[in-house]
Amino acid sequence: MSLISIIILSSIALLTGMISHSSWRKYLIMGLSVFALYALQPSLPIRYLGFWLPTTTLAITIVSWILTGQKDNRKWSDSWIAVIIMAGVIFVIGISRYSGTFSYIIPSLPPQIFQIIIAIFVIIIAAAFAIKLPWSASSYWLFFLVGVFVLIKTPFFANSLSLGLRNLNQQSTELASSLDIRWLGFSYIAFRIIHTIRDRQTGRMPVVGLAEYINYVIFFPTLTAGPIDRLDHFVKTFNSPLMDRLEIMGEGGKRIALGLFKKFVVADILAIIALNSTNALQIRWTGWMWVSLYAYALQIFFDFSGYTDIAIGMGRLLGMKLPENFSSPYLKPNLTQFWNNWHMTLTQWFRAYFFNPLTRSLRSGKRVWSMPMIILVTQLSTMVLIGLWHGVTLNFVLWGAWHGLGLFVHNRWSSTFNVRIQNWATDSIKKFLVNGMGILLTFNFVAIGWVFFVLPSPALSWHVIQKLFGGV
Repeated sequence: MSLISIIILSSIALLTGMISHSSWRKYLIMGLSVFALYALQPSLPIRYLGFWLPTTTLAITIVSWILTGQKDNRKWSDSWIAVIIMAGVIFVIGISRYSGTFSYIIPSLPPQIFQIIIAIFVIIIAAAFAIKLPWSASSYWLFFLVGVFVLIKTPFFANSLSLGLRNLNQQSTELASSLDIRWLGFSYIAFRIIHTIRDRQTGRMPVVGLAEYINYVIFFPTLTAGPIDRLDHFVKTFNSPLMDRLEIMGEGGKRIALGLFKKFVVADILAIIALNSTNALQIRWTGWMWVSLYAYALQIFFDFSGYTDIAIGMGRLLGMKLPENFSSPYLKPNLTQFWNNWHMTLTQWFRAYFFNPLTRSLRSGKRVWSMPMIILVTQLSTMVLIGLWHGVTLNFVLWGAWHGLGLFVHNRWSSTFNVRIQNWATDSIKKFLVNGMGILLTFNFVAIGWVFFVLPSPALSWHVIQKLFGGV
């Protein structure tokens, strides 16, 4: 989000948070979230795609609500109100095409109004069809979401999709690029929906109305950078009595101010010297390469945690208490604690829906696995998937494998030497040395891993690593 967008949304959140009537506040936040879904969507070169991607998000969200709800327990009372509000927002965005002010509402020109009306009816028809589907269809829906995720996150597939859409729109295919398919917030949206599907399958899904579900999936403060809340926590927090208005304004304002400082001051200054694909081949001195790498490590932290602070602050202004996502990760003495405090909601998501089920499966299966092998397989596969969540490229796989192997080595080291170290570090000085050495090693291990994260290819990453250690 740009600084202007943050200021506008924060002001809207402040005004919305003053509404005490829970139903009005629920529908207003839903309408604002639907509008933000279109307004924050990046402008795309493919004609009308900046409109159709958010519309597809809404269609997926509605179908997901239907599939995850029990037929006898769905809250139908507010569903039609939610549909009318959503359709109204889409219609207003559509008619802005004819007012000459669309550039002030959404970044991309919306299609003609009759196409938008057809799209609204298609969404309603899809919802009606989904109502008749058996519960088993939710598993296929889950695979569909994963397939869409892979499609837009894999450069080759995204580029092919861009070619197809450009052909369909009779636009130049020579300019096709995977960057043409930038779907606002889909990484977070897909994981929130998958969470509800899995909780429905295990019987933990709370009964929610369509408006509540839409608010959870596309809650506008968390669209671009999370955190990934759980539905039960979100609904409970949303329905909690509002605190004192001045207290809410104070907490939210301070958090937003902190986030703005982190993102637009600290992170943007660090970006000047931080490692990137442009300067990776230009840096000749090993010492400066380390400076550039450390700058990137700090930049990504202040940028990401800054956006999280802004999201949490907006949530406070709306009367919501979103989960924390960062807790001084670079000051942790080992890699396990680092990942327990870096992008915590993502780590918790993978722990709940992949790591723990896989561990139980390996332990209870017919084949007997040794504990070290179970730890290696679960940690390595989990971290590789976290890497792929950022993008389906070889470098993200290498980044995930780097951390997966690092976590395994730390686990084995702790099992072997933890007791000995604790017996040795009996006074404050020795404890300080052990803790300080752990922080230093962990930070440098994480920093080197960022090489794979920030650069586009293994060859360029290897060049930088060689330079870091005096080669090339």
